[in-house]
Amino acid sequence: ALLDPDIVKQAFESAGVSTIRKRRLPLESLVWCIIGMALFRRMSAWDVVNHMDIMLPGKRLLVAPSAVVQGRQRLGSDAVREVFTLTQQRWHEEAKHPQWLGLTLLGVDGVVWNAPDTAQNRAHYGGATNQHGDGSFPQVRMVCQMELTSHLLISSTFESYHSSEMKLAEKLISTTPDHSLTLFDKGFYSLGLLHHWQSQGEHRHWLIPLKKGTQYEIEHKIGRNDALVMLRTSPQARKQWPGLPLEIRARLLSKTIKGKVVSVLTSMTDPLRFPCDEIVDLYSQRWEIELG
Repeated sequence: ALLDPDIVKQAFESAGVSTIRKRRLPLESLVWCIIGMALFRRMSAWDVVNHMDIMLPGKRLLVAPSAVVQGRQRLGSDAVREVFTLTQQRWHEEAKHPQWLGLTLLGVDGVVWNAPDTAQNRAHYGGATNQHGDGSFPQVRMVCQMELTSHLLISSTFESYHSSEMKLAEKLISTTPDHSLTLFDKGFYSLGLLHHWQSQGEHRHWLIPLKKGTQYEIEHKIGRNDALVMLRTSPQARKQWPGLPLEIRARLLSKTIKGKVVSVLTSMTDPLRFPCDEIVDLYSQRWEIELG
């Protein structure tokens, strides 16, 4: 089944919600309402319920719009989050994703969504502004973590428009699986984030383009375009990230592609297990998260 009833039941138990009395819109139907709202974004929640025909039989053809609002309040966000978490775990277990040198390929990226234009949303989420004033809609900033070969999400986190993508990415560390390689764009360059990412599990590697102006010291030359380097952390970063060392060892690799030198940093410091050319070529996979 696309949405296993046993998973929904387990999610409700974890979130502590249940349908006490018989309703035309039980909580199970409201989960489908939430999914439908994502698929039919231009429809109201009430239209989605009627369009998907997820109501139990009753004397009236349609339910009142207030029943949908009250039902979503009964369901709550914790139950929806549990449904997502348990479903993605099941799908990833069953998918048997192809791996790269024994590592699951992941990508992290940020996106901004428009929210309904209400005073409450503007106060809570904020939004873009210009010389003429506020933008057309309040906006929500999201950072998501995706398995790159399937485009299946592993996790995501949401905050206000003015939140830092770097801060949001920190919340994804706990959901990152072991034996994985996460591809970042250069906007996520933070030695505190990267060090914490690789040290919170087993073989949780990262790969990121070399940011212009990055200071490093070559520790050992592995090959012509391959070296182990030491990156010095700042006092501010060490204050923000307790336990962050003075220096972090990483691997710097370069390759000329279409006449342009491309350089990347990675935690994969073993040259025997992780060949240079394959690593640089691999970074093109990060664009899969843009397509997903």
